[in-house]
Amino acid sequence: MNKNISVLLMLLVLPFISLAQDEMAAKRYLPEKYDHYLDLSYKTVGDWQGVMDLFIPQNTTKSTPLILFVHGGGWTQGSKGTANQFKIFFKQGYAVATIAYRLAKHAPAPAAVEDVRTALCFLLKETKYNIDPNKVVLMGGSAGGHLALLAGYQGNNKQFDTDCDYKKPIKIAAIINKFGITDVWEYINSKNGTRNAIWLGKKAKDQNFAKVLSPLMYVNKTSPPTFSVHGTADQSVNYQHSVRLKEALDKNGVKNEMITVQDGLHGRFSSAKNAEINSEIIKFLKNLGI
Repeated sequence: MNKNISVLLMLLVLPFISLAQDEMAAKRYLPEKYDHYLDLSYKTVGDWQGVMDLFIPQNTTKSTPLILFVHGGGWTQGSKGTANQFKIFFKQGYAVATIAYRLAKHAPAPAAVEDVRTALCFLLKETKYNIDPNKVVLMGGSAGGHLALLAGYQGNNKQFDTDCDYKKPIKIAAIINKFGITDVWEYINSKNGTRNAIWLGKKAKDQNFAKVLSPLMYVNKTSPPTFSVHGTADQSVNYQHSVRLKEALDKNGVKNEMITVQDGLHGRFSSAKNAEINSEIIKFLKNLGI
């Protein structure tokens, strides 16, 4: 094709590309009556920038319960997602934060959980966001469920708080765990988990290190109330991860609930089942006074 014709065609097409991009941006869902802090920086490590999207209810006269969401992706991929995922929480007036964290390509374990703790401390420390420190809920699915559990079960244990200067006690009100990894050693030695062992870096063969990263190891009588959901046919994270977690929580007298999705795959549930799960999550939180 003649070079001049190619340039002309490009000039003709560019306005339509720009228009399409503008339309896509206009269609991006953002909750009404909320203040939106998009790509809000909470941490910098070298050339990596830790950001979150934060949504705070407007015109509220009291501190607000917070849902802090951690995305999945086997610690190797994934993104913080969009506001569209959290409509059920916006309807209830919760503040919502969804965070990016360092993946395996940026830094090995325990960097990701350190980032979750840093984001948590950042939100608790910044009083202008008016977060209720007694009503913070950590939530995630798959590897995000693992990180939510691991960060939440630390309480005031500072081992992952490498750059958190929040001085007050940290007590998570609840954790929502969707098919999360609870035993890292078992997972990275399973058929579908082996490929994600790279998150452990040079310590991928260190069983003791894997235990330090396993939420099951931290369950005790003071652990936060926990809601889990898991499919029996999950081929990515074995259903027994949630079963064993529930057994440990029950043994320690920790308030918890687990929804079993019969024949459910890894997060691939029907619309009706997802609606039921969402309803039960809200009920669980309300019963806790959150």
